[in-house]
Amino acid sequence: MTSVAGKTKFQIDLRQHLRDQNISGNLVHLICEIAEASKYVINAVRTGDLGVAGTSNLYGEEQLALDVLSDRIMRKRLQHSGVVCNIASEEMEQIFQVSSSPQGMFSVAYDPLDGSSLVDVNLAVGTIVGIYQGADLLQPGRKMVGAMYILYGPRVSLVYSVGKGVYEFTMNQLMEYTLTRENIRMEPSGNIYSPGGLRKKYSPENESFIKYLEDKGSKLRYSGGFVPDINQILIKGKGIFMYPALNDSPNGKLRLLFELNPMAFLLEQAGGLATNGEIPILDIVPEGVEDRCPVYIGCREDVEKAGEFLKGAC
Repeated sequence: MTSVAGKTKFQIDLRQHLRDQNISGNLVHLICEIAEASKYVINAVRTGDLGVAGTSNLYGEEQLALDVLSDRIMRKRLQHSGVVCNIASEEMEQIFQVSSSPQGMFSVAYDPLDGSSLVDVNLAVGTIVGIYQGADLLQPGRKMVGAMYILYGPRVSLVYSVGKGVYEFTMNQLMEYTLTRENIRMEPSGNIYSPGGLRKKYSPENESFIKYLEDKGSKLRYSGGFVPDINQILIKGKGIFMYPALNDSPNGKLRLLFELNPMAFLLEQAGGLATNGEIPILDIVPEGVEDRCPVYIGCREDVEKAGEFLKGAC
């Protein structure tokens, strides 16, 4: 078991760990502010109203009261952090400017409560966050300076990277995040697959890829929540999640800015890969906050094999 200044890794808190990463004080502060906000989000998830808020987000989807509350918690924390100039949330129609002076500041794109429709049946949900230096949010995800997600499950865990590996922290009984896994790594190939979308709307190429996974003995593991499904693949170090282009939805379902970029950043930092079937997710230049694209994310060899099937090479 590793130790820092006489402490075991299970005693290392998030702020201390971030300071050891040799990043700016402002970035340390920002990540800690998001971690603090998550404590209020999990309280809302555990105790909040499960009813409908009566409003819709920019995609025309009905917003749950918990969506609205979680967004308000996160946005307020970011606004008052003193280190954020622009905010984009899946629940807002446009980018919200906090400061017109981006010097030393960050822009944040987040999904405050991904999978919120699962709360009323008591399944795991989460918050997804991508962090960019300066004011520009519409740039390739590879330019992010940090990404993280918080999983609200039987335990609350926070997984983050600032481009120096992937680390998991777990909330203890005092609601403090302490280090539980260091330098998380993906295996080259895995035996788990999580396929999103209706199979009857898959292309023949995607159907063939699923058949390949089944023939090699991969197990179907799909919860309907992006955060828990990615967390399972990342923590186990094996598997692939896919939400492909569908017959009636050529760009898939998941949003580039709020969901795919942060998760792709984390998986690549762990040695995995994320593509749209052709190019890495992190190399895609977004045209707007509403952009979506297909995704294949997980073990490198499995994701590359998906690309081969889509090209008709298999």
